Amino acid sequence: MSQRRWPPASTRSLSLAAFGSFHVGGRAVALQGLPPRTVRLTNAGTPAAIDPNGTHWVEAMYAQYFVPQPQRFGPPLMLWHGGGLTGACWETTPDGREGWLPYFVRRGWATLSCDAVERGRAGFAPTPQVFLDAPMHQPVHWAWDRFRIGAGSGSWHDDPQRRRPMPGGRFPVQAYDRFVKQFVPRWTETDEAILRGYLALIDEVGPCCVLAHSQGGQFALQAAQARPDVVQAVVLVEPSGFANPAQAHTLRRTPILVVQGDGQRLEGRSAALRERVDVYFDVLRAAGVTVELLDLPAQGIGGNSHMMMMDLNSDDIAGLIATWLESQRLVDLGPPMS
Repeated sequence: MSQRRWPPASTRSLSLAAFGSFHVGGRAVALQGLPPRTVRLTNAGTPAAIDPNGTHWVEAMYAQYFVPQPQRFGPPLMLWHGGGLTGACWETTPDGREGWLPYFVRRGWATLSCDAVERGRAGFAPTPQVFLDAPMHQPVHWAWDRFRIGAGSGSWHDDPQRRRPMPGGRFPVQAYDRFVKQFVPRWTETDEAILRGYLALIDEVGPCCVLAHSQGGQFALQAAQARPDVVQAVVLVEPSGFANPAQAHTLRRTPILVVQGDGQRLEGRSAALRERVDVYFDVLRAAGVTVELLDLPAQGIGGNSHMMMMDLNSDDIAGLIATWLESQRLVDLGPPMS
C-alpha cells in the first residue's frame, strides 16, 4: 500500500495577500467541413449531436499566482516548467515536501506557477486541425534513464525493488512512481505557440523575473530577448535549449544565472546537450551579457538529478538561487519575512 500524502506533513502557516489564477493569450481558429457526430455526454444523458465546426479559442496558457503577506521582493517571479511536465512540478516534491513554489512565496516573492500552451490546465488544440503532429507521452522509464535518477543504462526495472538508483543520488527514488504520474502529453512542433503564450503572460504581468527548467529555458531566453525591458533576471536550471545567438546583444541588461548539477557531463545525451548550451553562453558572454554559472559540484553539492527542485536537498539549491536573485537590482518591498 502506498504511503498517504494527506493531510500534508507541514503545519507551518502561510499568509497570502492574494491568490488566484487566469488564462492568457491564444487565438481564434475557425474550423469547417468537419463531420458532426453523436455522443452521450453523461452516462444518464441522451445522445447529443456534436458539431465541431465554428470558432475555437486555442493556444492559451494558464498562470496561478501567490502574493505573500508581507511581500518582500519585486518584481514577481515566474516558474516555467520543462518538457512533458506542468507547473505542478514546483508545488510539492513526490515524497511530500514543499516545493520551490511555496519556498519562494515564504521567502517573500510574489510567485506565478505556469502551465504552458498545450500542458495541464492550459488545455490543447484540436489535432490535426490545429496541432498537426500527434502528441507524445513519455514512458515511465524515460525520466529514470534521462534525468540522472537511475544508475545508467540497464538500471531500470518494472519492479521497484530491482531498480538501481544513481549512487549518491539525491532524488527521492522511493517516490519515483508518484513523480511519473505528473507526466502529460506534449507536442514537438508547438514552440512558436508556447513562446507566444509566455509573451502574452509577460505583457499581462509586466516586469518580472523568470526561473525556468529544462525545455522552459529556451522560452525564458527568447522571451527575455523579445521583452528586454520587462524581464529583469533569468534563472535557468539545466536548460535544454537557447535563443538566437545573433541577437545576444538584446540580453545585455538581463542578468542570467545557469544552474548545473554534477553527472550531467557523464550521461551521453545530457553531455552533448550541455556542450551545446555551454557554447551558447560563451557567445552571450562575448556579447557583453552577464551570465553566471552556479556549478553545484563546485559548491560541494553532488548527486543532484535533472529534477533538482524535487531532490532531497531542493531547499538548499533554492536558497542559492534566491540569494542570487536578491542580489540583483530588484525592488526591495520591505523588511525580511520572519
